[in-house]
Amino acid sequence: MSDDASELARRLAREAEAVCRHYLSSGRRQGRYWLVGDVNNTPGRSLFVRLHASLKGPAGKWTDAATGEHGDLLDVIGSVCGLSSFHEVAEEARRFLKLPDWERKPPVGAVNAVRPRDSARAARRLFAMGQPLSGTRGEAYLAHRGIDPRAGTDGLRFHPRCYYRPDDATDVETWPALIAAVTDLEGHITGVHRTWLDPDGFDDRRLGKAPIDTPRRAMGDLLGHAVRFGTAKDVLAAGEGIETMLSLRTVLPTLPVAAALSANHLANLLWPATLRRIYVAVDADAAGIAAAETLTARALDAGIEAIALCPRLDDFNEDLRVSGTAKLLDVLRQQLLPEDAERFVSAAAT
Repeated sequence: MSDDASELARRLAREAEAVCRHYLSSGRRQGRYWLVGDVNNTPGRSLFVRLHASLKGPAGKWTDAATGEHGDLLDVIGSVCGLSSFHEVAEEARRFLKLPDWERKPPVGAVNAVRPRDSARAARRLFAMGQPLSGTRGEAYLAHRGIDPRAGTDGLRFHPRCYYRPDDATDVETWPALIAAVTDLEGHITGVHRTWLDPDGFDDRRLGKAPIDTPRRAMGDLLGHAVRFGTAKDVLAAGEGIETMLSLRTVLPTLPVAAALSANHLANLLWPATLRRIYVAVDADAAGIAAAETLTARALDAGIEAIALCPRLDDFNEDLRVSGTAKLLDVLRQQLLPEDAERFVSAAAT
């Protein structure tokens, strides 16, 4: 079996780009590599497949910079097609190698030409590799941003050496990172968000983030889901950034909040069936305002009351850092409905 596997892997490696175009159709070629989100054909750029042999290694080998996983093109076929045995993988590989060139390309417009496996699995593994936040650089990062780490750490972990691959690069770096779990309404982890941190500490320019091009990245199944702090039943506050929503939790520790991670994901956020009111934390930019308007319209159509929460500066974390907890609490008290002000502000005072 091992000889058969080695021979199939070599034959696939000779046609590495064709294999990638067929099975990893969500990706794209960049130089001597094929870039895609993960081995399950999720859109993104964390995983890179070597298309040609070089001093760095043979063709067909891949590495996922987000998780450190690596393998060959047989692994790709098995993962993307959801095959559980070597016999099934080998049969699919032989079928592919016998196809004429034109049949090896995915259908026009196809993103996943073959059945994907659970794209959240790698995210769950990465979160499990993290350590509790207490006493770590991740906790210090939140404190420097004015956030009380007790505002919600169940969904947060710290990783001291989290993989990072710069754009247009093949070498993988490691940086300390804050890892946040993205969950669905049942609390199942569907993805993770990584904030790489500066090992030299906090400064007012980067606000503690690592000196790299993209210090924030997410992976996994994100659409509709969020990083959640507290369990929402009837009332929820939702916004884009983790630090933004933790700033609200710092001054209103019993208010359930959800960080959707981007304007697009905020606009498509899912909420529990029991929800009757949603507060939308608005980022003061065009994308943030448009997302808040879309989410508000969706909520109103569903019979849910939607109320905007507007910061005085660009976002609520900037309000917290500049003005402090007492001033932010006063700003929020004025925007909450009286019954929620009594409910959540009173809880904050006790």
